[in-house]
Amino acid sequence: MTSEIIYKYLSNEASEQEVQALFEWIDASEENKKHFINLKKTWAITSLSDGFSSESVSVISIKKKNKTAIYLKYAAVFLVLFGLAKLIFNFSQKTKPSKEIVLELADGRSEIITKNNTEKLVLDQNRNLVAKKFPNEIMYFGKVQDEKVAYNSLTVPYGKRFKLTLSDGTVVSLNSGTTLKYPEQFGLNGKRNVYLTGEAFFEVAKDKQHPFIVNANQAAIEVLGTKFNVSAYPENPTVNSTLVEGSIQMSEIADASNSVLLAPNQMATWQNNSKKFVTKAVDATFYSAWTKGELAFKDTPFSIIAKIIQRTYDVEIINENAVLAKQNFTGTIKISESSVENILELLKRDTPFNYTIEENTITITNF
Repeated sequence: MTSEIIYKYLSNEASEQEVQALFEWIDASEENKKHFINLKKTWAITSLSDGFSSESVSVISIKKKNKTAIYLKYAAVFLVLFGLAKLIFNFSQKTKPSKEIVLELADGRSEIITKNNTEKLVLDQNRNLVAKKFPNEIMYFGKVQDEKVAYNSLTVPYGKRFKLTLSDGTVVSLNSGTTLKYPEQFGLNGKRNVYLTGEAFFEVAKDKQHPFIVNANQAAIEVLGTKFNVSAYPENPTVNSTLVEGSIQMSEIADASNSVLLAPNQMATWQNNSKKFVTKAVDATFYSAWTKGELAFKDTPFSIIAKIIQRTYDVEIINENAVLAKQNFTGTIKISESSVENILELLKRDTPFNYTIEENTITITNF
């Protein structure tokens, strides 16, 4: 991957194909990721300092007294250093899990989305509507030429959920602990690519000329218009795709011929280690229950339940009870009406155990 393509991406000049290739290259190794971050730092610093060139300072100083001109020169230097410090701070913050929903724009700027945000309109340079931002949802509009496609990235932390309406009309519900990379506006030509880490439910707008593709780990899910759920958390060696309606094709990114076609109420599981797909019949509504604010379990091992609770309520669970670890559970819980303590008390009725809660850490021990 050349530095030229990276700079094209940072300047919003990369094509959709170049953006896809760049994301794949970044995810290929830690070294590539570090190289990208270093170039991104350099680009940001250069962009900042370009706005305070010696020429621009001298023009201002003509209109000011000499003493003021000196202050202006120092001010320019200070702003560059301040920008560098802020940039370094932003990168250091990314090493710590955020407790807020973070929107990273294609130009490198980041926004925090909270419930206190007011409705906001986003316009392009021609005053055309690009997006409407709400406390719990962002809605995008319009299309651009493919060479102008710019990818945003939205990260939803543990304990929260969020909804996106993409510019083609596709609605995406994002579960806790999820990141989605998506075009601010889709291109007029080519495919509609998005990149998922975590879990999301897609209601894809129909467009036969522009297939919609969800890239998740080593698998890709291609559709024309349908409803389906994708679970691709980084700690799991699998990617699950469950179809509610329509049809989807799930394939290996590295080998498109390795694929499977799904019908409604089927789930395909991609296994990273074996490079194979496994399909089975399921109740699809069970796998999308989280979009309605419910946790649904059906013969689910406690180890998986614990992970779901951790993401949903933003807690850490340490289980030291060997008997509980082997148990499976079935049931439905409304998230808004239940606390972690409620859920633990329900589980205790089946398999007795003790637990302690210290801040956000829950330790489960023998009864």
